[in-house]
Amino acid sequence: MRGGVELFRSLHRGRVPGDPLVLPGPWDAASARALAAAGFPALATPSAGVAASLGYEDGATPADEMFAAVARIVRAVDVPVSADVEGGYGLTPKELVERLLEAGAVGCNLEDSEDGVLKDPRRHAEWLAEVRAAAADRLFVNARVDVFAHGDGDPERAIERAALYVAAGADCVYPIMAPAAVLPLLRSGIQGPVNVLARLDGEGPSPTALGELGATRVTFGPGLQRWTARALAERAVTLKP
Repeated sequence: MRGGVELFRSLHRGRVPGDPLVLPGPWDAASARALAAAGFPALATPSAGVAASLGYEDGATPADEMFAAVARIVRAVDVPVSADVEGGYGLTPKELVERLLEAGAVGCNLEDSEDGVLKDPRRHAEWLAEVRAAAADRLFVNARVDVFAHGDGDPERAIERAALYVAAGADCVYPIMAPAAVLPLLRSGIQGPVNVLARLDGEGPSPTALGELGATRVTFGPGLQRWTARALAERAVTLKP
């Protein structure tokens, strides 16, 4: 959408504790329309949710199919859409930015691990800087920090990685799967917006509580897609004669 990145960036500014930007994750055009109709000001696609909708395991979606799915979601709504494009599919920073802009995305989520192994943080920061240079101000870059997902879970190590990524030009950092107990420490040590993953099973803090702990924005990963698939499976059983 025209001017979408400016709007998307502005949604991250001035957030007060307890009022994070909540970005649900659509996996196709129909789910995107439902979420936009519910009043969310922006959306953020989950790569695992999109993969499931296309019949792939998480991490196995071909780049062409992922970008085509993002483009369909963008076309379906009139709110900004950020896209989870995993590790960039081996594209050069210039190619990655071109594909994202062609799909109509206003931002992207980029991981700092590959096949469950953390990347060298300095080399990854250099790559992020190249993405930022290619994108200029046309994309909002959310840099995922996988220390809690694929590393040793050391908050200080997550903060060190985050600092490198922010210095490289990341607009936001995403310490995925960080325990709620360490969020205040992360918030105090990370400059700029922090994305936090929320659970939909009622076992974790609510988006409001995560905001009070330091989250600037809250996403759900593939949670909504998986919840919907379970609901469909349960309903389908009742349809059998």
